[in-house]
Amino acid sequence: MIGKFYPPHEGHHLLISTAAACSDRVTVLVLSHEVESIPHADRLAWLREVHAHEGNVTFRGVIDDHPVDFTDRALWDLHEAVFRAGVAAVTDEAVTAVFSSEEYGPELARRFGAVAVPVDDDRGLAPVSGTAVRADPVAHWSRMMPPVQAWFTRRVVVLGAESTGTTTMSHALVDVLRARGGAHGCTQWVPEHCRTMAVAKLARDRAAAVLAGSAPPQMAELIWHSEEFLAMAEVQNALEDAAARSGGPVLVCDTDAFSVSIWHERYTGAANPAVDALARHHPLYLLTHDHDVPFEQDGFRDGELIRPWMTGRFDEALRQSGRHVVVLEGSLEARLVIAVRAIDELLDQGWGLADPRTPPS
Repeated sequence: MIGKFYPPHEGHHLLISTAAACSDRVTVLVLSHEVESIPHADRLAWLREVHAHEGNVTFRGVIDDHPVDFTDRALWDLHEAVFRAGVAAVTDEAVTAVFSSEEYGPELARRFGAVAVPVDDDRGLAPVSGTAVRADPVAHWSRMMPPVQAWFTRRVVVLGAESTGTTTMSHALVDVLRARGGAHGCTQWVPEHCRTMAVAKLARDRAAAVLAGSAPPQMAELIWHSEEFLAMAEVQNALEDAAARSGGPVLVCDTDAFSVSIWHERYTGAANPAVDALARHHPLYLLTHDHDVPFEQDGFRDGELIRPWMTGRFDEALRQSGRHVVVLEGSLEARLVIAVRAIDELLDQGWGLADPRTPPS
């Protein structure tokens, strides 16, 4: 089998599984050209993950940058040489069957002296194509597998100083998106792991103080260390990645590793390159301003007096790093309107995927 798998979709998986069920051994050549936007390595990794249970299938990455003209015998010869080299890198056995759902299938089989096995020429079994997915990933969301969906997922981060409504806004956005139905109906939310760790740390330190005969500390009295923020950032990234595999086209993140790096500054007084290195560059950051939001003490907050400073530091760091930030101010309703509009503008931009130079898609 040959294909670009740009990106892999339901039709590709049907083709691979059909070949695996009918063959002793299957070699899948994953073709690539430098102009393509989805990394070759990612496509290979996704295919290997999805078909890991089919032990008789081997995936081989191949660079094929020759022009395509199915009527040109000389160009066919160039492609054939690439394909033969790819197969030879996997096995020295002769090719006995070529599985395909494309018009080139019979000619490719003839050149290998193999049987042409058409699987879904009319796209009746899997009505999808790489071209269609690239043009509108949201419309074809259910025809992609979790690792591919995760790559396409737009991660939107809600961040801000303490008690500025980041969690409230995150939940409100999830509700709005889920109400749209379709692919958005399974929109996921990533909780703020920093708060979970803070609660656990406070509980441990209080228990230790009681056991030592000392007064239990308050949140403001806790001493934080760089390695704790490093752990926060690592877990926050892992939570994001897991949620992106089970949700819709937009993933709402209540903070992220970049935000953790700013909290590191706030509690330790300096930046940490190791924490900074874990910060990702997501396409949209929604900054909840401290204006118009009264501070609510829930027993775990200690930053009422520095909320304006934190808001300014977030805004400064976001803009200096080139991240796209939209500031949310006003009532919750007004903030929600601004946030939803920003997400819709992000989706309207599309994914900007380059057209492949050489089919198949």
